[in-house]
Amino acid sequence: DEEYQNFYKVLTKNEIMDAETWTHFNAEGNINFKSILYVPKDVPASWTNPAMMGEDATGLSLYVRKVLISDEFELLPRYLSFLKGVVDSDDLPLNVNRETLQESKIIQVIKKKVVRKALEMLKNFQKESDEAASKDDEGAEIDEETGEAKEKTPVPNKYNEWYRQFSPSLKMGAIEDEPNRGKIMKLLRFQTTKSNGELTSLEKYVENMKDWQKDIYYIAGDGVASVEKSHFLEPFIEKGVEVLYFVDPVDEYMAGHVRSFDSKNLKNIATDNVQLKDDEEDEDLATRREKFYKEKFKPLTKWLKKLFGPSIMRVSVSKRLVSAPAIVSSAEFGHSANMERIMRAQAYNHGQNEFAMRSMKIFEINPRHPMILKLLESAPPEDAEDDYQVPQDVTDAAWVLHEMALLNGGFPISDPEGHSARILKFLQSQLGLESLNLEPHPELPVEEEVPPDLDGDIDIDELVNMVNMDSDDEKPKGTSPEDAIPLTPDDDGNVHIEL
Repeated sequence: DEEYQNFYKVLTKNEIMDAETWTHFNAEGNINFKSILYVPKDVPASWTNPAMMGEDATGLSLYVRKVLISDEFELLPRYLSFLKGVVDSDDLPLNVNRETLQESKIIQVIKKKVVRKALEMLKNFQKESDEAASKDDEGAEIDEETGEAKEKTPVPNKYNEWYRQFSPSLKMGAIEDEPNRGKIMKLLRFQTTKSNGELTSLEKYVENMKDWQKDIYYIAGDGVASVEKSHFLEPFIEKGVEVLYFVDPVDEYMAGHVRSFDSKNLKNIATDNVQLKDDEEDEDLATRREKFYKEKFKPLTKWLKKLFGPSIMRVSVSKRLVSAPAIVSSAEFGHSANMERIMRAQAYNHGQNEFAMRSMKIFEINPRHPMILKLLESAPPEDAEDDYQVPQDVTDAAWVLHEMALLNGGFPISDPEGHSARILKFLQSQLGLESLNLEPHPELPVEEEVPPDLDGDIDIDELVNMVNMDSDDEKPKGTSPEDAIPLTPDDDGNVHIEL
């Protein structure tokens, strides 16, 4: 191991960093070559420091019959560019330039075999780390003297620690490398609603799925702290269904390309078509409830759609809300709130108009919430005339509910000024203020100048004597008229000064 580590330091020209793991293999067949591949412990400095961009080599060193052809030859795809290593082949010609060699069929075969070996190395690294961590959890050692269990220092999962740094690269591989997508997906790990901050593989998630569960559920956002408070999670937590946290910017791009794992579809719970049914649920009763609520709230949904206009696609009665009065979800085949946020943050979004980035929003109302029931009482009847007037306070309450639902769904507020005006009106009502007009400035009297207070009386005669004494003191030579040096010219008109 020490020899491999020393060779890695020579290869990377870095005497400090060690390799996390490595593989040394001989590929035999139609094309024969030898190779050593290394997995670094930490990301290259150039990945985190733009000032060092380009300083780290991004390819493998290629040798032909032990003759160095290039120390940055592109034998690996972009998502595996963090790997370091050496490839030595006897089947490649020496007397060709690099461009011709890059297009060689032999090189294409070597690339496929190197990628396959690299993914096998990561798979073995994952397996060994999981086995070491599971053995540590099997049981505590017993102290022979006291008979009590010894405190064990938990063994960290090395693969999880490494994965936290390099996960974006593997996720990009799941997007770009379709032939190896199945192998890469097994290397991915995520936090979930049941993992207590630890990382869980997709294979383990599938093992823990409910018997009636058909999809792999996930929720996307800008961090675990935000997504774990989402109202979309409430019915899943209530039924004990595990949900993956997609909190990296690349996660939703990956979900859009991959679509499924182990014949299970990846489903965003923030979309409107999520069906969460268990074996205990009476489907006939659920259908009758849905029909009843839809008919009951028809006047309200019709009025809210007219009120909100094009800011939402439709208003529907929700079947999943637990505590929130309303929430805004997105259509299944449109952009989610998280994807809209990512797209708006792109630095090079040339040609993207507002409509292309906007999500198709669905305003879902909770039919059992008292706020929704109160709005239903004030909504125009279904047979009301077009000039039916809804009280202004009810209209303001509906808009505040709309904006609150947008924020809970992860969307920005489209009219912050209007939102602020409605909140101010609400605060005015809560505080019992008749008006928000500013009070006039107070009229303050002009203050007369007052001499400063001094401790004790001042003796004017003593002060005059002190001034006279200072004037009689001997001054430095040359500062009074008496000290002036007379200047008298000689017969020739010249003035001589003695210093």
